[in-house]
Amino acid sequence: MLVVLFVLILWYGGLFFQSFFLHRYAAHQVFTMSKTMERITFILTWVFQGSSYLSAYGYGIMHRMHHAYTDTEKDPHSPSHDANLFAMMWRTKTIYQDINKERITVDQRFTKNVPQWKGFDGFASSRFSRLLWIAIYILFFAFFVTAWWQWLLLPITFLMAPIHGVIINWFGHIYGYVNFKMKNTSKNLFRFDFLMMGEGYHNNHHKYANRANFGVKWYEIDITYLIIKLLNTLGFIKLKPIPVKK
Repeated sequence: MLVVLFVLILWYGGLFFQSFFLHRYAAHQVFTMSKTMERITFILTWVFQGSSYLSAYGYGIMHRMHHAYTDTEKDPHSPSHDANLFAMMWRTKTIYQDINKERITVDQRFTKNVPQWKGFDGFASSRFSRLLWIAIYILFFAFFVTAWWQWLLLPITFLMAPIHGVIINWFGHIYGYVNFKMKNTSKNLFRFDFLMMGEGYHNNHHKYANRANFGVKWYEIDITYLIIKLLNTLGFIKLKPIPVKK
């Protein structure tokens, strides 16, 4: 069952760095870190996201646009304006690449202080890097698969980050419950978010976008936030003051 363990490590490792670094740091800057720590986190994000690596710059700007334009035609990813989840994924990819490669002009309010490491991003996002990770995944499966059905997990390793994104950006705007009535379709997917490490509390997050802890109710345990608190205690990062709850 090494293959299953491997996929779980990639799932939760990639998800953590997407939530911790790309989302809460790059997009919302709910904590600060040193330049050295930032560079280390860039590299760890690449290691765990592998073939589906996402740039902090492209992700951060696109996510800020999502909050500014939620459920409108300007939203980079919205079930309200895309025919199906595949259409949404394709449009998201196109907008992300246009932002990341600076092919479009972006309002300065979306770019302020978003971390960017052009040299590393160029390598980590390259075809060579993505194919290298795909080859590594295939070799791992070839050596350790013990049942035919385990091969069905291989495509997940290739597309881990887009899968994480579509769970929140598609299903998190269609299914679930709400704690706050909003002028958008955001919902909380789970009462206890074991699958998305806190990202599933999407309605809460749209209400308090700059809050480090996405959980609001006592049972809404945000696993990523617990790790953030530990890293803050150890001095690796510094949490910003918690915004006053209104």
